[in-house]
Formats: sequence, C-alpha cells, structure tokens
Amino acid sequence: MPGMLKRPILVTGIHRSGTTWVGKMLTAGSQLAYISEPLNKLHRPGVMRAPVKFWYTYINQKNEDEYLPALRETLRFRYHAWLELKSLRSFKDTGRMARDASIFLRGWWTGQRPLLKDPFAVFSALWFAQRLDCQVVITVRHPAAFASSLKRLNWPFDFQDLLDQPLLMDDWLEPFRAAMEAMLNSPQDVLSQAALLWRMVYQVAVQFCRQRPDFILVRHEDLSASPVEGFRALYERLSLDFSPRVEQAILASSSAENPKELSRRAVHSVRLDSQANLNNWKRRLDQDEVRRIRSLTEEIAVQYYPEISWE
Repeated sequence: MPGMLKRPILVTGIHRSGTTWVGKMLTAGSQLAYISEPLNKLHRPGVMRAPVKFWYTYINQKNEDEYLPALRETLRFRYHAWLELKSLRSFKDTGRMARDASIFLRGWWTGQRPLLKDPFAVFSALWFAQRLDCQVVITVRHPAAFASSLKRLNWPFDFQDLLDQPLLMDDWLEPFRAAMEAMLNSPQDVLSQAALLWRMVYQVAVQFCRQRPDFILVRHEDLSASPVEGFRALYERLSLDFSPRVEQAILASSSAENPKELSRRAVHSVRLDSQANLNNWKRRLDQDEVRRIRSLTEEIAVQYYPEISWE
C-alpha cells in the first residue's frame, strides 16, 4: 500500500569499501528502493532536506533533532521537489533530480523497502538501528586495498571534519586525537591518512557489532571471490527474494569480461572484474607501502583478516 513504511536497510562502511556495489546488487530486484548518501556533505536537498556539515557526521540522541525529522521523511519517500529546484545549477543536476524523484515516487507507490547506501553514516550506525529501525550492513575492505584506492584517486581526507564533532570525539575517537592532529600537518600523506581512517572506522565497527549481534558484516573480498554465493547469503539474512533477475545482475556486475580496473572517470561504476580486483592493490603499492599500512592497521585488521591476506 502506498505510503506504508517498511523496515529500512542501511548499507555503510568506509568509503571505497564496496557500499555502492552492495547497495546496487541488493536493489537489483524490485523489493528495495536505492537512496544514495543522505549524509554526504554534497547530498541533494530533494533527497534529504537537512544540511550536513561534516564528512562522517555522527548522530546520536543528543543532536538527533537536527536530522531525525528529515531522515524520517526520506525513509517515507517524501521528495522535496521545491528545495531541489532551487538548488539546480546544471543539466547534470536536473538529471539527478529526475532520477531521484522517480525512485522516491516508485518506492512510495509500490511499497518498496528503502535502502540507504551511505558510507558516511558508519559512525551513526547504532543510531540508525535504534531510532530508525534500520537493518545494518557494514562492508569491510582490506586496509591495503582501501589505501591503494585512495592513493590511485589521490583522495586525501581532512580529519578536521572528525575533530570538529565533539560528540563523536567524546563517544568514540578521543584516543585518536593526537594522531588526527598530526595528520593535519601531512596533507599529502594519503596512505597514512587512509590507514588511520580505516583503523578508526573498523575499531568502532567491532564495538558496534558486539553491542548489536544482528548487524551484518560483509567483507568486500568474500563477495568479490564468490559474488553469487555471497549475495545469496546476504539476501537470505535480509529476508529478500533472490530471483533469477538478481542473479543475472550480480553476474553482469562481476564478470571477467568487465574492466579489471575502473577508469578514474567512472569510479562509482559497479561493473568490474571482481576476481581481478582482489589483487589490484598488490600492483599499486610497493612493499614498503604495504608494510607501513600493515603496521598502522594490524591491531584492528587482525580481527577481520588473517596474516596471509597481506601476501
């Protein structure tokens, strides 16, 4: 029935960890509506009307009044067309508006479950589960693979976005304050930035999963090695129907006929040779870089990956 809210799903994890691929494959059937990154600082106001000040914004009950009403509207597929129209600056923006409005209309009319794909919600995952009743899927990617992706794209991270969030620092990240402040003086050291961010995200994720055994943790490498089997298991845990249409979409997205490396102009594409992608980091990084990333992340990485994964 139109307008009825079904239990949402949140797919999160550090950026460049496969959240887009997982989200797209979960919405390959007709049961879920794909809503992209409401907590992205650059999100479209039609999708979520509340402004977002920081990358990896942290929401809890102390600041939820800024976000809860807007996110509830998003999950009920209320599209803010007037806000979006006022923000349009290009033909590309207009195309995004048409895409998003159609997703919201179809989701509302057909009674789909909303799926939020948002890596920047990872520190807020407990809140999404508690206050919005989200089923939470957290994607993990090997720290060397994550760091190599940021190095290849030359994507540094500004830790000021985390340091400027007192609630996040007080609840989770205060032990990392000195390390983050040191990184502000090394803006070009993308690998060390990536290693520190990975360590913080997945140390917090470990604690989340201890508190919420219902959280689903999926490794990017497992899905890449056995896409159909991995997604079939994920569909089952989320109570979704795994249809032939879904299987074909997964096979198409991971086929050996796809590029072995994504173009820098298509970094969000989900069509990639998933088997080949497993080892791309070994080609991008030299041995000294791998050793450095390992030394900075191993204390947490060992909880996700065996020692052999570094070879």
